[in-house]
Amino acid sequence: MQTSAKYRTTEDLVIDIVVYTVMIIVMIATLYPFWNILAISLNDALDSIRGGIYLWPRKFTLNNYRVILSNPDIYHATLISVLRAVIGSLTNVLSCLMVAYAISRKDYIFRRFISKVIVFTMYFSGGLIPTYLLMKNLHLVGTFWVYILPGMVSAFNIIVIRSYIDGLPQSLIESAKIDGASEYRILFQIIMPLCLPVLATVTLWVAVGQWNAWFDTFLYNSGKPELSTLQFELQKILQSVQSASTNPDFSASLTSSGRTVTPTAIRATMTVVATLPILFVYPFLQRYFIHGLTIGSIKE
Repeated sequence: MQTSAKYRTTEDLVIDIVVYTVMIIVMIATLYPFWNILAISLNDALDSIRGGIYLWPRKFTLNNYRVILSNPDIYHATLISVLRAVIGSLTNVLSCLMVAYAISRKDYIFRRFISKVIVFTMYFSGGLIPTYLLMKNLHLVGTFWVYILPGMVSAFNIIVIRSYIDGLPQSLIESAKIDGASEYRILFQIIMPLCLPVLATVTLWVAVGQWNAWFDTFLYNSGKPELSTLQFELQKILQSVQSASTNPDFSASLTSSGRTVTPTAIRATMTVVATLPILFVYPFLQRYFIHGLTIGSIKE
């Protein structure tokens, strides 16, 4: 083994060079767009209109961030976004896990029917107006729970979790039932620890979706500033700047508190502000995901 590892053939070296080259190209293609957005957000707003900014800002400034962060509604909206991301993720994962476990049981006579109904909802929906009327009749419009309750159950997440549970050894469930364990104990003490990898993945999906959501705020809580989310506030700032850019007095209309802004600069700054929290949180989720892989690695 040591001899074969020490003396590598020309073919091995060529394959390594090709693999590393492809990975470097993929890494550059992945990182460059965000790096370019960061450079534009740190550049002078009027200078950004000229274009030609690639890796470094031509005229460094923090005015774009000052314009956004000087909005007093941003901080409360950030808190609302964090709450809906955390609560929404936990409730969605827990609900989907329970439903997935129920329809994964082969002794449950309605499992096929319920599975077909769940898949049916992935292809057909009531539409925007019926959904709004439903939220209004349920008295969810104008409340925080309109962010949480409609998204508690996801058909796609249920199918993903159920597929993972189907791959677990059924002997664990059978032995637990012989020992007298209840269904709740089997679910939360046996199935749930083994499902940590897929639960971590689903949690990441739901959290990112909740964090980036703004259209539901526009539909249901646009008249409730105390329930506004970060993405919605950023969207309002961008719309105000874009509206100002259509005015005849362009330079004067784009000046906020002595700071000149443009749609291009504000759009880039919004992207950085909305993305950075996810980038800071992801390493912790990644470690949890790796830990879950270790726990759930023992299967038949």
